[in-house]
Amino acid sequence: MTRRIPSTLRLHLNTRQLSLLVYLDQDPRLSSAASAAGLTQSAASKLLRQVETALDVKLFERHARGVAPTRYGEIMLRHARLALSELALAHENILALKSGLSGKATVGTVTHPGTSLIPMAVARMKQRHAGIVINVDVDSSRPLVQRLLQGALDIVVGQELDPQGADEVIYEPLAGDETHAIVAGAQHPLAGRRDVRLEDLIDQPWILPPAGSLLRDRVAARLLEQGLPLPTNIVETASLPVITALLQQSNMIAALPEKAVQAACKAGHLAMLVSDLPLGVGAFGLITRRNHKLSQAAQLMLSTLRELAVQVYPPVSHGVGRLQA
Repeated sequence: MTRRIPSTLRLHLNTRQLSLLVYLDQDPRLSSAASAAGLTQSAASKLLRQVETALDVKLFERHARGVAPTRYGEIMLRHARLALSELALAHENILALKSGLSGKATVGTVTHPGTSLIPMAVARMKQRHAGIVINVDVDSSRPLVQRLLQGALDIVVGQELDPQGADEVIYEPLAGDETHAIVAGAQHPLAGRRDVRLEDLIDQPWILPPAGSLLRDRVAARLLEQGLPLPTNIVETASLPVITALLQQSNMIAALPEKAVQAACKAGHLAMLVSDLPLGVGAFGLITRRNHKLSQAAQLMLSTLRELAVQVYPPVSHGVGRLQA
């Protein structure tokens, strides 16, 4: 028989108390989390006891250095983040309507569509719907999908992954795989040479995305396949403007989609040292949360991305499904 959760639980879970649960995940010390949520430590302890009693599960394990979420606590934390995100979005939309605007769309994107499809879509959206506020977040696919699942993003334009919670996500392919290049600034000592090989670049200073990103994993796999060691002199960033500035101001190198840097190479700002490098990370698509209704602004952005992708990229299988590994 399914146990009913007492209706009084809903009365206790206000925004301050939901915030406490999230703060506890960020800082395991109850006193610090309580202060951040605007509660006393005794009030925070009472809240946790009330919620755990109502659910009849332990949300946090108590340790000498603080608390850590149990499996039940991780579920509660995920939904607490989503609830707070939805409330924040509702507040933003109300403020937008009051000020004469018409909503907000938040989009996360990986590098290549972030320099091509996304700017085109934003420009078209602003032509058609000037009042819609559009927020663009550039990162690698895994952290973007995580923020999508937490409710911080409406749409992600990124690579296929198999993240935790994949059953909650829908992937719709937009563009097929594309080649990458090892890129440097035009002033790099190896710029202009046509015989550069990967083994010539191992001792160079590299710019790589953060550990755990798909591109970094594929670069590492490519090097290992050729019996080469991994670079040890590295800078970690996923920001294209930062990468471009570092390439132009130093002798660092980076692996980037060829199409994303073609214009800078033609202009003489960057140079491709190794081109036509297949890494299997170029394919990307639209990623949204399953069973989640987008705001009108986000729906318009989604439609615009689909509309432009058909014009910009060669046809791919546009089936809709879950994320694949």
